Amino acid sequence: MADRAAIVLVHGGFVDGSGWRPVYDLLARDGYRVAVVQNPTLSLQGDAAAARLIIDAQDSPVVLVGHSYGGAVITEAGTSPNVAALVYIAAFVPDAGESVNTLLGGFPTDVPGPPILPPKDGLLFLDRDKFPAAFAGDLAADLAAFMANSQVPWGVDALGQPVTEAAWRTKRSWYLITTDDKMIPPPAQRTMAGRAGATTVEAAGSHSIYVSQPAAVADLIKQAAASAAPQ
Repeated sequence: MADRAAIVLVHGGFVDGSGWRPVYDLLARDGYRVAVVQNPTLSLQGDAAAARLIIDAQDSPVVLVGHSYGGAVITEAGTSPNVAALVYIAAFVPDAGESVNTLLGGFPTDVPGPPILPPKDGLLFLDRDKFPAAFAGDLAADLAAFMANSQVPWGVDALGQPVTEAAWRTKRSWYLITTDDKMIPPPAQRTMAGRAGATTVEAAGSHSIYVSQPAAVADLIKQAAASAAPQ
């Protein structure tokens, strides 16, 4: 494995790392070492620490991949010297001093926002009935319903804590824009990707593209891995 980059996958809010299984399988089949971070999703700093544990366990340069809120996590944790490249999948890309809430406040006002319910005991959920259309519009109805009914609570501190240093300022980055996304509007994705100077591709898919179109996600990760392979 030392002749190629390791892949570390970071999930977003309301879900856990098991959703990466289709992408994991494709990358593992092609001989990549792949690890999946299980975020506590209670605070940004806690999730970044969880990611660093996995990053530091790898024996080759890391391509760090984040979906949705996972983009904030990899932005914070990606400053690790073991990280060679960043890949954002329909993800938030905050700068230093910005939080997910900062970016949510800049979303276009002419499209519906994500159906996040009011916090309860410091935790957030998506409206269960609106989850399938908002988060998983291109998945089978039974799978979308399962995801809606197995949500991981998302801590308000995870949304509110700002990034201390943005890894994309010093690391090469890639971004997959999902043009049918109802959670992070495509114009917002394009703005964030452009600011980061990311190599960008677009695909017609929902916020759950890592489940619905794992080959598109894996292909972009492999592009980043090719640039990060040990010489």
